Amino acid sequence: MQTRSQRGEFAKNWWARRWLEALERLMQGVRLTRGQHYARIGQIVSMEEIKGGMAARVQGSRPKPYRVTIQLTPFNSKQWEKVFDILSDKAIYVAQLLAGDMPQDIEEVFNQAGVSLFPSRTSDLQTKCTCPDKVTPCKHVAATHYILGDRFDEDPFLLFRMRGKSQEQIMQALRQRRGADIDLAAINNETPTWQNQPEVLRFPETLENFWETGSSLNEVNVQVRMPNIPQPLLKRLGEPEVASQLTLQGQLEESYNAISQFAIMIAFADTSGGASNGNGDEEQ
Repeated sequence: MQTRSQRGEFAKNWWARRWLEALERLMQGVRLTRGQHYARIGQIVSMEEIKGGMAARVQGSRPKPYRVTIQLTPFNSKQWEKVFDILSDKAIYVAQLLAGDMPQDIEEVFNQAGVSLFPSRTSDLQTKCTCPDKVTPCKHVAATHYILGDRFDEDPFLLFRMRGKSQEQIMQALRQRRGADIDLAAINNETPTWQNQPEVLRFPETLENFWETGSSLNEVNVQVRMPNIPQPLLKRLGEPEVASQLTLQGQLEESYNAISQFAIMIAFADTSGGASNGNGDEEQ
C-alpha cells in the first residue's frame, strides 16, 4: 500500500492537506522525512478503520511488520450538538454535506462550537507503534499519517468518524434540524422497485384496457414541492472562477426559483377550467 502521489504534494483536496499540515506542525525532523519515504514506496502492509481511528501494519527493518494505531479524541455528545446547531443554520454547508462534499470553511463551525475538527495539539492524537523507537511519533506512525491523508482525499467523512460521528448520523441530525422528512434508513434499505413488480401479462390479455392507466399507478408516490434546501447543487458548485465578477450563481438561482415555482403552479393548476391556446393565454 502506497500513496497515489509519488512526488510533490501528498494530498489533493483541502481537507486532506489540512490533516497533513497538522501532522507536520506536530512532528518535524528526519522521522517525518522517512515516514514520507515509507508511504511512497509502499511500506504500509495493511490498514483498517477502527473505532476513532486507523490501525496499520508497517514494514520496517525487521522481518515482522510493526503495528501502528492512530486515534483522534472523539467529541462528546454536547460538543456535537453545538456543532449540529451551528451547522444547520448554514444552508450552503448542509447542501454540500448532503452532496458528500466537505465545505471549505467548515473548520469555523467547529471553532464556534469550541472544538477543533483537525488536531491542533499533541493531546488530540493518540499514536502507538510496536517499534523500539523511543521517540513518538516515529517514522512508522508518520507513514501511516500520509496514507491516511490519501484516505481522506477519497472519504472526507472518515475525519468525522474519527471524531465520533458517522455520515449517516450527521445527515440525520442535519435533516432533523432542517425540518426535512427524509427517512435515511428507509432510503438505504429500500428494495429496488423492479424486484417488486408483478408478472407482465402477455400482449393479447392487455388489448381491452390498452389505453387505460393501471390501478398500480395510484401507488406511485410523487411529492411536488420546493426543495428543503434552495438550490443545493448551485451552492455546492459555488461561483465559477471564470465568471466571479458576473454573480452568475445569483442569476441562476433566480432562474431556478422561477422555474420551480412555475412547475408547482402547473402541477397544482385547476385542470377543469378553460384550455390554453398554446400562446400562454386562455381562450375566452
